[in-house]
Amino acid sequence: MLPAAAMANDLAPGWSLDGGASNIRFQSVKNETVVESSSFASFEGSIAEDGAVDLRVILESVDTKIDLRNVRMRFLFFETFKYPEAQVTAQVTPEMLEGLETSRRKTVTMPFSLDLHGIKKTLLADVAVTLLSDNRVSVASTAPVSIAVADFGLTENIAKLEEAAGGISIIPSATVTFDFLFDRNGTGTAVAGAAQPTTGSAALETTGNFDAEACLGRFEILSNTGNIYFRPGSAQLDAESVPLLTEVVDIVSRCPDLRIELAGHTDSKGSEAANQRLSERRAGSVLRYLTERGIAANRLTAKGYGEAQPVASNDTAQGMSRNRRIEFLVVQ
Repeated sequence: MLPAAAMANDLAPGWSLDGGASNIRFQSVKNETVVESSSFASFEGSIAEDGAVDLRVILESVDTKIDLRNVRMRFLFFETFKYPEAQVTAQVTPEMLEGLETSRRKTVTMPFSLDLHGIKKTLLADVAVTLLSDNRVSVASTAPVSIAVADFGLTENIAKLEEAAGGISIIPSATVTFDFLFDRNGTGTAVAGAAQPTTGSAALETTGNFDAEACLGRFEILSNTGNIYFRPGSAQLDAESVPLLTEVVDIVSRCPDLRIELAGHTDSKGSEAANQRLSERRAGSVLRYLTERGIAANRLTAKGYGEAQPVASNDTAQGMSRNRRIEFLVVQ
């Protein structure tokens, strides 16, 4: 039998990931020696009859086992309001399957494409393929896959995490391991669609209103995102701000007992008086956006602080960018 025909026979009619029995984990290092392992609670995957592999990871399901740490990862690092998922694609070749039916286990090096944070890169993974039965296969990493944050435009986001966590240092790369189980479609065991998080997983966002601690933590994190944009020298909100502001509306709605101050800040470019007026107008623009989407006006106040409260040096473009911000402060 020709290799391609043999592969078609092995992969027909396609395979689906058993999300409940599979896992994806990533390891990060803080303060040079502290290793933390986190995972994702929701993902889906398939292998088509022609060998095309498609895996999608729901980044909002990042699970560090601590609620506010999950929120930091979503808003400050992955920016899930703009990039809700990561996608992995690959191609199973006849050579990868050759002899597997007899040996039942084989180690291969698989090139794959990772689309993360709007950037796509080709990487390599060493995987062990184990044929558990004619209708069930294990695909697991035999060595961690190293991912550099700079390759996916996440360097500034690492800095946001470091600052939000009290100035810790984070090595700007992570290692990923995985253990996937696939079932042949139509066998009665194949699970199509997204894998569901396990009950009680810390990655699951709570439903209904947040408690006071969760509200305070979320407003602090929102204040550090830096993803509310205005036209240069203007108080007009840029359309790029909408994804984050949509999340702001949801969080403010779920903290109904709290009043929020929208605090506008600028860099030091221009006169102090002009910056004061600009910060007030920008805070007012955010207030109008929120009230137009159902937030009660009596729960919000807008206040400008001009250039008086910088969080970084105005001597660099990056510092000036951080100083141009909207903060969400709970008013007692």
